[in-house]
Order: sequence, then structure tokens, then C-alpha cells
Amino acid sequence: MGTNQQTDSFYRQVQLPAGHLHVYAGEQLFAGLDYKVFDMANNNLQIPNTMYMSYTPDVHVGVGTCIGTTAIWDTRNGYVSPSIVGSDIGCGMRLHLTNLHRDELRDVKLRRKLVKAIERHLPVEEQSRGHFSDIRLEHVIRKGLFGLPKKYVPDAYTPRKATSLERIECGKFGFDESYLERLPEMVWHRSHRQLGTLGNGNHFAEVQAIEIAEEHREVAEQWGLSDGQVVIMIHSGSRAWGGAVNQYCSSEMLKAMRRSGLGTSNPKLMFAPLESESAQAYVHLMYSALNYAVVNRHLIAYGIREAGKEVFGPKFEMSTLYDLMHNYAWEEKHDGRSLFVHRKGATRALPPEHPDNPAPYRETGHPALIPGSMGTASYIMVGRPEGKRNYYSICHGAGRIRSRSATKRLVTLDQFESSLRVGHDDEIVVNQRMLESIIDESPQAYKDVDQIIDSVVGAELASVVAKCKPLAAVKGV
Repeated sequence: MGTNQQTDSFYRQVQLPAGHLHVYAGEQLFAGLDYKVFDMANNNLQIPNTMYMSYTPDVHVGVGTCIGTTAIWDTRNGYVSPSIVGSDIGCGMRLHLTNLHRDELRDVKLRRKLVKAIERHLPVEEQSRGHFSDIRLEHVIRKGLFGLPKKYVPDAYTPRKATSLERIECGKFGFDESYLERLPEMVWHRSHRQLGTLGNGNHFAEVQAIEIAEEHREVAEQWGLSDGQVVIMIHSGSRAWGGAVNQYCSSEMLKAMRRSGLGTSNPKLMFAPLESESAQAYVHLMYSALNYAVVNRHLIAYGIREAGKEVFGPKFEMSTLYDLMHNYAWEEKHDGRSLFVHRKGATRALPPEHPDNPAPYRETGHPALIPGSMGTASYIMVGRPEGKRNYYSICHGAGRIRSRSATKRLVTLDQFESSLRVGHDDEIVVNQRMLESIIDESPQAYKDVDQIIDSVVGAELASVVAKCKPLAAVKGV
């Protein structure tokens, strides 16, 4: 496919047959992009009335649309696409601060003890049942975090310190609840069982230690960060509920596309006009899945908090820094214009004083949480005003360079163990006894996260506030 490019070191505007694609990536990352990502972009750009489409430096091929995509329509003549949200609706990140220092976890035996305690409170087997049978699923589906019983909101009785309900991108998404009747009864049962569980794939809970970036020490301290502080990073989404929403709505949208003659050369790319019935069903049910996802991460954190108290005693603390999504679509205001913004594997990173920042972060901008691959560093970033040119979207992680099957073929167990420092005092302790079961999540399957972060910083979309180095990881299978 022929392209024309306008370029600088970290940004390229690529002219494809169907329109302009904006790519934010350093030269080496851009040169390594598979031609398939441009084929996918060209298909996406064939959706009518597309205003803007971009890729972040971690971009890689997905189903229908690449992971690492931001796509935007005006709400007056816009479209919505389940393919440009992803099957794991509301998948995102959460980070908690603890009152521990990394020196307190220097003993590898203590890290193993903590991991085992987390496993007791956080089911990691795919068919496991969560520990929250007393929570009514319909309450959290309808009300998000505000549908939880107070016992699961540890700071609910001290409103001035209720960070778990205010240090979040959004704790409740309103929607037309009549659409819930379209989902089968079995989905309710399965989704209730999965509340507070990680799921498999690239989802995780990780114990990390912070290194503050000197140029943003003041912001870090305002957020409550300190050098050597132990934090808990969580990556998970909407589990069976989001999967059911995606499956039902994609099927209905495909029927509508066939009736109206919509489509591209990619049969897996679903889309519909915002005002259409199939689009409205998707948007409202998607918001229900966003409610599930934010509650799921909250309950995972609740379980880890209980494990921490078991290991370190009642003085153990775990306060919320931030919770945000990277698979969703919703309405945003940009320069007074109402836009419908899709982010698939892309994180919103707002700068200081942006009105959409939650109150605790109005002055500084909110934390943007970027996980690395297993065994490599993760990052806490903050948006810059220049990020406006990409509608405040940045990367969501390292981005795969190998499929799961290729990783299993090409990466040896010795290589994986070496990346986790197995057998050394600084071993990154993992809950899986058989590392072969998660070798497809080894660092060798992913791009270099430092190159990803350098691209985001170089493009002036966001800045690094702190680097988070892994101490222990809990993975689901």
C-alpha cells in the first residue's frame, strides 16, 4: 500500500487511500511496524465521517482494529464501533499506594509469602469463583462503584479521605437500563461469580517499587509518592459481562450493517451510525460493562488489601492513586465541540488545569498508568498541554511484537526465567509454579517499554512522574 508521510522524530502523518493516519512513534518503532497495521487503519478510515484517527507507539494488530488506536467522530453525524473499543470493554489500570518501602520486601521469602496470601484472596484460576457473593450484581452494573456495600469501600466512613471513590476516571456510567433485558440470564450468573477476579492473558496484579523522576518530584510528592515506596498495580477489565455485551452487540450490528449495505473489506470491523438502534444498544450496554470493569478492579484491590493485612498486620495501608480505562468510547468536549472518542489500547492523559480532571488532580493533571511487560518497569505519567493534538491519548502499555503461539515457539524457559531473575535475591516472584503456563506473557513477547515511553515523551504528549520496578507479580490462567 503506497503512503505519503509528513514526519518528525516522533510523529508521522501517513496518507492512506482512505484518509490521514497520525502515528506517534520514534523512528525505530515506526520502522518496525507490520504493514498489516496500515491495512487495518485504511479499513477503519472507510467508516463514514471519521474526523481523526491515530496510533500510539505500542500499536499492534488486533481484531478489526489495532490495539493502540484513537478514533473520533462528531456526535452529530458520528459512528460507534465495537471493534474500536475491543472485546474487553473497560479494561484498564488501577494503582494503589502502600505504607511499605522496598527494603521491607528485600527478603524473597517474604515476597513469596505475600504472593501466596494474595492468591488466597484473589482467585486466579479461570473457573474460580470470586469472594463477593454478598454483592448484588445488578447494583454495581447500574451504579458502578456507588452500588457497592460500604464494607467494600474502606474509606467510606471518612468522606474527606474517600479516595477510592474520587481518585478515579469515572465511578458510575449512566445508561438506559432497559437494554439490560437483552442479555441472557446465564451471563448474570457467570459475571457475578467473576467479580473481583483478574482473568488471564495480559491481566495481572503486580507489587512494585517507585523511583521518582527528578524533574517531576513536586508533582509526585503532591500525589503522595516517595522513592522506594511499594505500590500495587492492577490490570483487568469487564470479564464475562463485557464479553457478553461485545458478542451480543457485534452480532446485532453485523445484521444491521448487512441490511444497510455498510462494510469494508474486513468482515470483523463492526460499526453503525450513532443514532441507529444497534449503535444505541451498544453504547448503553457498553456503559454497563464500564461500570463492571471499574468495580472489578476495585474489588481486586480490596482482596489484595486484605492479603497485605494478613502478612503485615492491621497497620498495612493501601490508598487509591488512580483508576482509568484504555478500552472504551464516550463523549468528550474539545474546543467546545461535542465529539465521540474511541480509545482501544489507548490511555487518556489530561494536563494540569484541564476541566475533565477529577477534583484531586485539577491542579496537577491526573496520573496516567502505563504497564510494562512482565519483568520490566511500568510508568506513572502525566499529560502535557501539547497532548491536545492527539486528543490527550497516549500509549497503554508495551505492545506485543509476537503472537502468543509464536512466543511459545521462540522463547525458551531459560530466557523467561532469566528475565525474572529466578534464583537471585532480586527475583521477581510470580505466583505460577509452572512458568511454562504463562511464557506467552514473557517480556520477549513485547516491545521495549522504554522506547514506547521515550516516544510519548518525545512527542510531548506526556511526561514521566515515576518509574515502577516489579518485585512480585500475580497472574491468572
